[in-house]
Amino acid sequence: MALQRVAMISFHTCPLAAQEGKETGGMNVYVLELSLQLARQGIAVDAFTRSQDNQQPYVVQVNPLFRVIHLPAGPETPVPKKELYRHIPEFVRNFQAFVREHDVTYDVLHCHYYLSGLAGLEIQREGDQPVPLVMSFHTLALMKNLVARDELEREEKSRIDAEFELVARADRIIAPSESDQAYLSYLYQAGDEKAVVIPPGVDLANFRPIDRLEAKTHLGIDAHEQVILFCGRIEPLKGIDMLLYALKILLEKCPSLDVCLWIIGGDVSPPPNQWSRELQKLEKLRSLLKLTPVVHFAGQQLQTVLPYYYSAADVVVMPSHYESFGMAAAEAMACGAPIITTNVTGISSLIDEKTDLLVTSVNNPLLLASQMERLLTDPRQHDQISEALLAIAQSLSWKTIARQIVDVYEGVIDDQHHATLDNFPAWTGDSEQARLRR
Repeated sequence: MALQRVAMISFHTCPLAAQEGKETGGMNVYVLELSLQLARQGIAVDAFTRSQDNQQPYVVQVNPLFRVIHLPAGPETPVPKKELYRHIPEFVRNFQAFVREHDVTYDVLHCHYYLSGLAGLEIQREGDQPVPLVMSFHTLALMKNLVARDELEREEKSRIDAEFELVARADRIIAPSESDQAYLSYLYQAGDEKAVVIPPGVDLANFRPIDRLEAKTHLGIDAHEQVILFCGRIEPLKGIDMLLYALKILLEKCPSLDVCLWIIGGDVSPPPNQWSRELQKLEKLRSLLKLTPVVHFAGQQLQTVLPYYYSAADVVVMPSHYESFGMAAAEAMACGAPIITTNVTGISSLIDEKTDLLVTSVNNPLLLASQMERLLTDPRQHDQISEALLAIAQSLSWKTIARQIVDVYEGVIDDQHHATLDNFPAWTGDSEQARLRR
């Protein structure tokens, strides 16, 4: 059967969040870019998300084959993730109403994050025709709990139970890295062929090398300063505090270095006393370590602006305690920036054979400071690493990644089709045509 239309389920966050003025993360970018690329390949995509603003249009036609549908489910305002579970039934009812009203059918449900997966299971259960379900978790609760620093960061048992159910019932799981595939296999008992490794893609038309001086001028960064960059969500899991400690050590070891750190992410538009809990912690640590003059909180940035930051950077650091992949690192690589990431990020498996400079240990600021020093003081090594990483990034175009995902879709459609045929009664030769032939 030919693949014609896909339902993307992104229940808790909208793929158009950046355009709607909301904070975004890697999952928003993933769903948006994958949907755009599928549409370019002639596949219709409807992305369903929970409405969070009744002033926004409920249906946004992004292009002729891709639309985003905002379904009411609970209050049309932002709601904490852990409170969204009870609104899934309303979301499913409104999904079914939309399908009936517009007379559409879907060949595949691709669900992003466990809440979307639970909605997908309900859609499967209540649908007239069986539709295969492909699951992308993006993060795993057991791994988040492994590195949680306090109870507020820990995921509840209900999420873990839901992930176990989804692993068992999904037709296929897309794991972003070999490490996440292993966690799904060993911790969640995913079968040998249940999870397939397909990394996220990179928009190579947007993320491309820009002359460093041009990038710094565009951003208003001093041309003589060497730039260390962090880009991502502002949360304890990201290990930004370790990066601040490493920067302090680096400046004490090499006082002649003219270096600054830019932190991209979070909402820094209100006064600091109204920042998020984690941003306020980092602000206090910046002051405690006497790093205020050299550490800059730049807040959330548009996708079109990020290439300037990556290109201005002498090194991009991802010090995460757990990262299923690390899309920011891939974007930085596509802009020609060297990266340093911890050995628990999914992307580390793509780069750890290149040089020992690129992969560091969690909670080891001494090692991270040493690695940053070597990259910042050895221009030849810096340039060699940049070229090697740029070559890796070229293999991660969304066009290439989308084709691999289409193969997964077509595989589960074929499996569903064969399973349906197997459920038909066996032919006994007693049909009218068989009697006429006698």
